[in-house]
Amino acid sequence: MIQRQAIDHRLPFLQGRFGIVVPLDTIGGLSNRWSYGFAFGAVSSSVLLLFSEEYIPFTFPNWARAIVYLVGALEIGLVYFPFFACLSTPFRMTGAVLGILYSLSWLLDCLFTLVFKILGKYQKVIIQWPCILSLIFLLGRFIYILTKAIRIHLELEQEDCEELTEQHQMEHVKRLLRKTPKDNRFQRVYEWDPYFKFPNRIIGTAIISIIGLYTMTLADYALSGVVFEQANMWKNALERVVASCNQTEPLGAFIPQLEELIYVAKKSWLATTIFASLNSVAYTLHVLACYRKHLRRLWKGQKGFLPERFHNPRASVSVASIARYSGWQIAFTLWGYLIVHFVHFVFALLFVYALVLPIRHGRALNLLSNLGIILLTIGLVIGLVILQVVLVQIFFLQNKMSPTDKHKPLALNNRKAFHCFNYFFFFYNVVLGISTCIVRLLLSVVVGTWLVSRIDRTIMQRGYENMDAGYSTWVGMIFADHYHNNPVMVCFCQILVSNSLDRQSASVYSTFNNAVPGSNSRVNNRARRHWALLYTLLRNPRLLLLRKQHLAKLSSSSSSPTPDTVMRAWVMTSQVQNLNQQPESATPAGSDSNVLN
Repeated sequence: MIQRQAIDHRLPFLQGRFGIVVPLDTIGGLSNRWSYGFAFGAVSSSVLLLFSEEYIPFTFPNWARAIVYLVGALEIGLVYFPFFACLSTPFRMTGAVLGILYSLSWLLDCLFTLVFKILGKYQKVIIQWPCILSLIFLLGRFIYILTKAIRIHLELEQEDCEELTEQHQMEHVKRLLRKTPKDNRFQRVYEWDPYFKFPNRIIGTAIISIIGLYTMTLADYALSGVVFEQANMWKNALERVVASCNQTEPLGAFIPQLEELIYVAKKSWLATTIFASLNSVAYTLHVLACYRKHLRRLWKGQKGFLPERFHNPRASVSVASIARYSGWQIAFTLWGYLIVHFVHFVFALLFVYALVLPIRHGRALNLLSNLGIILLTIGLVIGLVILQVVLVQIFFLQNKMSPTDKHKPLALNNRKAFHCFNYFFFFYNVVLGISTCIVRLLLSVVVGTWLVSRIDRTIMQRGYENMDAGYSTWVGMIFADHYHNNPVMVCFCQILVSNSLDRQSASVYSTFNNAVPGSNSRVNNRARRHWALLYTLLRNPRLLLLRKQHLAKLSSSSSSPTPDTVMRAWVMTSQVQNLNQQPESATPAGSDSNVLN
């Protein structure tokens, strides 16, 4: 039943039309998740255009770029809005027909572009096949929805009833009331939870991220081929210059090194492209696992994995985080791929020039000697750090208070010797601190760069998490999902709604429907009908004149009602009026029973 709003009474000529069509439920939507996911897949090719300026018809000033990007995003949302509207509309047949037409038109447009506007040999096909696959899936999905709607209309199939709770949420609540089995070794690596479903927002974000990574990898590979081809052309031009001149011996000696650099860089870039792509895909899947893990912890009331200042985020921040998360996650994934790819490339060059090329050029002994000196130096530094800990453990801590204790207590022993130990190692630790500071800086840069696409983990130091806008968005998003999709809360609300609907739908005759267990069903049904008849005649005394027995007497005797029946109806009508005026008064049981005689 369509709920009437205030505007429907103000504008009755619209008859409830022109309502707001919601494209998808971004908070608690769990139906048609993969359909929405493939709809996002069809959008992915246009979303990636937002990172370029090809869709801008004319130039804009630099200060207006943010507005231009906003207009472009609104245009893409409006163009692909029918996909989501046809999937979410409650009018399944209309939505399916329009969805079939719209999906078919987009599919034909993509195929026309592939056939008549090929950019290169198989290039357009390789780039566009995820979008085409998504459109084919949507076309099949709309055909299935139309078929199901027709079967429901012909009463060949029953329509699915919509409730607040999903089946997996009820099973999750049931599992909470049972004893959980012990985890096996495989569950320590990855725990499969059949009673958890990702919202359509999360699935759509993951699909766009993976398709974006695929497109970015192809563009990266094509662009790198052009760059290295141009570098070979410059090298060949330099060789011709050296051959034409006589006084270019230093430059001629540089050409083999340049050729080797181009070869090493090309192979390293190709290898790191594969590793960076796999790393980004693994991060995308790992974010899904972290989303489930964090939500399950919040359902249990555990907030210790979050910084203390994020334990109670503001409601406005959490709701706004839902709108920001998907776009930011996609952008973080794509930019993180480029950054991680460059870091992998730098490390690959260092590895090749430090280890591979010396061995290839016959300088293995020199390499081993230098490597031995470096490792020996690092080993001595680490050994002296460990030596300090061992000396403190043996000489400067008191004995265990109990034989069962694992470690010694934090209580000093041999204080005078410890003061001397601390004094002499003070000067050495100053020198050691410089190298440790450099190592700490390098590790922070490497780890922070490596985790730049991980929006579920902050890259800021403790106490500065608010400066990480991506992590703040993640925390606000999981809190919003926690408050709106907690299975226990949703099941409780379903029970309240079901009870209230039962009370509203219960009629005044429901008191007569309580069958006595163990009694004769035939006698019980007859008594129930008599009580329902009594109640109906008490509430509507004029129906006495329309009863079957009275009409039979009229047809057999005369054409006018009998005075006895008319008087009885008049008395009962006056009694009902008196009861309505004085609810506290009651009608004698004897007079009620004589009415039916």
